[in-house]
Amino acid sequence: MPIPRTLKSHLDREHVHYDVLPHSQTFHALAVAQTLHVPGQEIAKVVIVKVKERFVTTVLPATEKVDVQRLRKLFGTHRVRLATEEEIAQLFPDCELGAMPPLGTLYGLPVYVDRALTNDEEIVFEGGTHSEAIRMRYWDFAALVFPVVAEFHRPPVATC
Repeated sequence: MPIPRTLKSHLDREHVHYDVLPHSQTFHALAVAQTLHVPGQEIAKVVIVKVKERFVTTVLPATEKVDVQRLRKLFGTHRVRLATEEEIAQLFPDCELGAMPPLGTLYGLPVYVDRALTNDEEIVFEGGTHSEAIRMRYWDFAALVFPVVAEFHRPPVATC
């Protein structure tokens, strides 16, 4: 399955330079990194969360995990949870489940990017399928979605 027409036409209409990176079918962001020989921290992983009654796109490095407690502080509510597969399928009807691109605004969702992703010049993410990724400059991505940048990945566990 090629990248969804919605996504491709949006990127083309905005005149954003991007590369489509075909790869063997993978179902985890870190596997995409290994297949494409890209450092895991440069692969953007999308986690959809429900905050009160609305859905939000969170984007963080593939090497990190979302810290729901940090999101609760960020949004000022305890009503934060991960979206279900059924909810995600409805929100991203033209994408393969689990391969949503971080362009949440294209699907009517606000985008929150973990600060750790802003350090690299390029960003690589699933392009709506489990067999094609997209690479573009981070700042082009940011200009498309105007993300809120915050820290919400799980802090490293201290070892004594």
